[in-house]
Amino acid sequence: MVDAPTDERLLADYLADGGNGFEILVRRYSKELYQFVLRFTHNSAAAEDVVQEAFLQVHLSAASFDPSRRFKPWLFTIAANKARDWLRSRSRRSEVPLDARVGDVEEGSQSFADLLAGDELPSHHQVEAEEQCRAVQQVIEQMPDSLREVLVLAYYHRLPYKDLAEVLDVPLGTVKSRLHAAVGHFARRYQAAIEAGGHTADPLEKETGKET
Repeated sequence: MVDAPTDERLLADYLADGGNGFEILVRRYSKELYQFVLRFTHNSAAAEDVVQEAFLQVHLSAASFDPSRRFKPWLFTIAANKARDWLRSRSRRSEVPLDARVGDVEEGSQSFADLLAGDELPSHHQVEAEEQCRAVQQVIEQMPDSLREVLVLAYYHRLPYKDLAEVLDVPLGTVKSRLHAAVGHFARRYQAAIEAGGHTADPLEKETGKET
């Protein structure tokens, strides 16, 4: 079995011979990048536009890519910058649909609460799951941009600290302190929400490990 070419090799081959390397990269990352941008813009049309702009920027800047770096953090950095530009151009942010899902529908998508919790809930807990999902979405939507950004990248996209530092363009120590602040902020706001609604589950109780 032949191993799939790395992102960096695909980009290098595309620059060398103009083959289908770029098209493969688009197929490889378009869905994940769309979900990433959607969580910031809360607007599906804007997310589609930002993703297209991000890949266009990759195409235009491919020759300047540093081959010693990894492609994925570079791509996410471009998308994050363009998403920030879109947010700055808006006087206010659209609300997140309460039934928003993430992932490939054909393969079984998950809600925000499902992803943060990391465990599937039994069917007889459906009502509680829906209420938890609403609480999670509302808390994340209301977080400051810098805290929401690091939380989404760390918990939804599982980026290690070094990649977070690259995407956010901040020192490694700042990443760790910002993520700590984001988790604390989320926990306090979510606790208030579940107390108001009579829930007890904490979707960030089980944290994922990060590379140092």
